[in-house]
Formats: sequence, structure tokens, C-alpha cells
Amino acid sequence: MSPYQWAIIGMCVLLNALDGFDVLAMAFTANGVTKEFGLTGSELGVLLSAGLIGMAIGSLCLAPLADIIGRRPMIIASVGAAGAGMLLAATAGNMAQLGIWRFLTGLGVGCILACTNVIASEYSSKQRRGLSISIYTAGYSIGATLGGAAAVYLQSQYGWRSVFVFGGIITLSILVVLLFLLPESVDFLVTKRPRNVLDRLNRIARKTGHPEVTALPDVQAVSKSKTNPISDLLSPTNRRSTLLLWVAFFTTMFGFYFINSWTPRLLVTAGMTESQGITGGLMLTLGGIFGAVLYGVLATKWNSKIVLVGFTVLSAVMMVVFISSASVIVLALGAGVLVGMLINGCIAGLYTLAPSLYPASVRSTGVGWGIGIGRIGAIIAPLITGALLDVSWSAVQLYLGVGVVVLISAAAVGMIRSKEAVKSVPSVEELTEA
Repeated sequence: MSPYQWAIIGMCVLLNALDGFDVLAMAFTANGVTKEFGLTGSELGVLLSAGLIGMAIGSLCLAPLADIIGRRPMIIASVGAAGAGMLLAATAGNMAQLGIWRFLTGLGVGCILACTNVIASEYSSKQRRGLSISIYTAGYSIGATLGGAAAVYLQSQYGWRSVFVFGGIITLSILVVLLFLLPESVDFLVTKRPRNVLDRLNRIARKTGHPEVTALPDVQAVSKSKTNPISDLLSPTNRRSTLLLWVAFFTTMFGFYFINSWTPRLLVTAGMTESQGITGGLMLTLGGIFGAVLYGVLATKWNSKIVLVGFTVLSAVMMVVFISSASVIVLALGAGVLVGMLINGCIAGLYTLAPSLYPASVRSTGVGWGIGIGRIGAIIAPLITGALLDVSWSAVQLYLGVGVVVLISAAAVGMIRSKEAVKSVPSVEELTEA
């Protein structure tokens, strides 16, 4: 891979980090917002969910537009929306206004993730794709860790509004970089064939160090007539892989957001102090940075789908080990790092697998709907956990139950037929040299 290709992966990492920062920004400012606006617990819950709901809708409803007008313009528009939403959140005068701006930010972030996943996959070489997507996935944990630390400092010094000002400035700064450096998807250009497509392909070829082309590759262009890419996901060709992918995303993100949302509190109910519970949650985040990269390294050596199944099964097992060892702090923290590594590796694996299941004409739609269905699981997980706690479920019972849910993801991934998974995303090398 050329330096320019790695730079594209770097831009995608920054964009994924926005997701991690955005989720924790609201979590860390929750107390300040509650005090200023006099919120009840349920009202705060609405604010915490507003961003996630926006992300789900952005992935489901906006990402399909990228298959029509292009990945690059959708990413740029979505980053602009997310940055505007963060800055406007800092001006909110009441709960309703803040909820609207949190929803707007979520819309942008949801669409960004679907499109950057495709861009990162297409600009990776076939050999390095698993590693590249894993580095991209690690961006969430990097954003959560560094952004969370920045949020704590800013709020202590300047109040909760400064956290959103900081997020907005960072986001719009990234937007400027994207305007100059982010290319369009090569597969989109070859498939849709917009005006000046050869010139655009050759500019990309020069930047990536590949020969220029004199004619378009022999790829059937998609009709410019109106199509319904969402219905294509459930066509006879795509139906099986789509439904299995949805199950995998839903159950994996259910487990991921359960762990990240409830671990500090559940560790306290299992016998830890409050500070130890927070430390346990931090171990999960730190482990996530390394877990995504570990998946990528292993996926370069073995079949990526088999590695994903292995990560998923081990995630379920380690969840039970983690909560069962809460009475032994050192053992629990070590197990927490492993849980964070494994569950983030599962997310990396799904991000690697999803683009390979769809042709270019519906790739952003397919990835966006997979992530959107996963976000629904992310929204439901905290709600179900709270309800089960109200009926006296223990921390061990909750982790055991979520472990079973995550095992369903392993089964779904394992049932995706090999012949479906080999519809691999063409790399920039393959497309420019075809």
C-alpha cells in the first residue's frame, strides 16, 4: 500500500474517532447538563439516546444516498452536519434544543461510519485489508480514550459547553482536510461512470503510484435510472447474507454497548468500589484499541471469517470470566482488558466482512443498514439491562445472558456461505490495473 492509501486509512481512523468522542462527550457532561437544566433521570436518558437514535437513522436512511451520489460528497456533508451539531449543542438553552442538536450530530456520525467503512475497505490492498479495517475500527476506542480525557479536563475548567465546542472545532478541522485529500471511491467511479471519470481515476492512480488507464475496466455500469438499493439487499442473491449480517451486527453491538454502558455500575454491584468500577470500564476501552488491531494482524494470516467466529466465541466466554472474577481485582482488570480486546475485534471483523458481501451499486447501503441494525441493538441493550436489574437480575446473570446473545452472532457469521463472502471488494490496484 502506498503512503497515500495509508493516509486515507488515517483519515477514516479520525472519522471513526468522532464516534468514540461523541458517545463519551454526552456521558461525561451528563452531570453538568442535568444540573443546569434540572433534568430527571428519564429526561437525561432521552438525551443520552438521542445521539444513538440519530446514528441509527443516519446509517439506515442517509447512507444509501452514497450509492447514488457518491461516498465522498456524503462523507463531507455528514462531517459538516456532525460538526454543526456539536457546535450548536454548546448553544442549547434547554433540554429540547440539546436533544435536537444531539440527534443532528448522530445523523452525521451514522452516515460517516457507513461511508468510511467502504472507503477504507476499497483503498486497502487485498492483503492488508483486514489490518487496515482493524486500524480504522480502533479509531473508536482512541476517540473514546483521548476524547474522554479531554472532555473531563475541559468540563472541569470551562464547563460542559466547552466539550461540544472542542468537538465541533476538531470535526470541522477534519472537514478541511477531507476537502483537499479525500478521494471518491474507485469502485463507485468505475460502476457509476460520472463525467470525467477517466481523469478522476488517473488522478487517483498517480497518487497511489499505479499506472494510468486509457479505458474503463470491463465492468457493467449501473443504470442511471431510479433504483431501490434497499430492496436489492433482500434480493434472492443478497437475502441470506444480508439477514445473517443483520443478526451478527445486532447481537454484537448489543453486547458491545452493554459492556461499555453498564460495566462500571455492574462491577460495583458485584462487589467493587466505585473507583474500581470506573477503572474496570477504562480497561475495556484500552483493551479495545489493541483488540481491533490484533484482529487485523490475525486476519492477514488466516481466513478473516474464521478469525471473527473465534473472537466472538471467546468474547462470550471472557464476559462470564470477567464478571465472575470481580472479587479478585487484579484478575478482573486483566479479564476486562481481554473482553475489551475481543469485543472490539468482533466489531472490526464485521466491518471487514460487510463490504465484501455486496457489489458496488449497493455497498454503502448494505454496510449502512448493517451498522444501523447494530445501532438498534445498541439502543435496546441498556434499556433491557435496566429493566432486568429492576426485577433483581444479578451482574453474573446479566453477563451470562449477554454472552449467549453474542454467541448468536458467532453462529450467524459461521452460517454465511463461503461463496457469498468471496465477493470481495476490489482493491484500488485491481480496479486501476484492470
